[in-house]
Amino acid sequence: MSGVVGGYGGGCGGGFGSTVGIVLVLFILLVIILSACAFI
Repeated sequence: MSGVVGGYGGGCGGGFGSTVGIVLVLFILLVIILSACAFI
């Protein structure tokens, strides 16, 4: 998913798109961590 977002950003606007991709990945990781803590 991050590769697709990064590739799309790189093809259509450069740094901004790749930055959004990184933010999305970090947000997803944060949600996963919070979910894991909730289950524990």
